[in-house]
Amino acid sequence: MDLLADEIMKGLQEYKSVAMDNVVAAAKKAANVTKKEIEANAPKNKGNYAKSWKVTKRVHNSCEIRFVVHSKDHYRLTHLLEKGHVTRNGGRTKAQPHIAPAEEHGKQIFLDDVKKMLSK
Repeated sequence: MDLLADEIMKGLQEYKSVAMDNVVAAAKKAANVTKKEIEANAPKNKGNYAKSWKVTKRVHNSCEIRFVVHSKDHYRLTHLLEKGHVTRNGGRTKAQPHIAPAEEHGKQIFLDDVKKMLSK
């Protein structure tokens, strides 16, 4: 009976390892797709803002890994460009949404990949 329990635990540990690897791969793919979409749809004055986007992996513990998509150098501009802002003359600039659509598409890619992995 103890051997059966040991084999079951061994199988569950192997499944956990494979599942975690697949989830991390799906998250990395979704983050990279999100980054590329933001770069492609970002407003381009000189192109520095669009080129500043990076993907950073953050590990909190063995069960929590995050991929963060952020503008390394122009992080102050993201909200102003995405939502629009007031100008010096009292007018408003037009909002240029480029982050939210990419984020939604990245979420959908991640969910689709995880569902595909779990259905195997």
